[in-house]
Amino acid sequence: MLVLTRKHNESIMIGDSVEIIVVEVKGDQVKLGIKAPRDIKVHRKEVYIAIQKENVDASKTPVEKIVEIGGIFKKKSKT
Repeated sequence: MLVLTRKHNESIMIGDSVEIIVVEVKGDQVKLGIKAPRDIKVHRKEVYIAIQKENVDASKTPVEKIVEIGGIFKKKSKT
């Protein structure tokens, strides 16, 4: 792990396109600003972990359920 020290309004660069800026330091909280291209997803870690868990859970859906859901869409598109 790389550990850096930054002060208010200082920043770090990740690659050529992601900039992390220290916006505010107040007590034990640090507010960060992130400048990144729109195609790069930025999430808090707990949100990222929840998304990953949902993706794993969805991938465990039985094939029978997927076929059943597909049948519902086929019926609706015919009407």
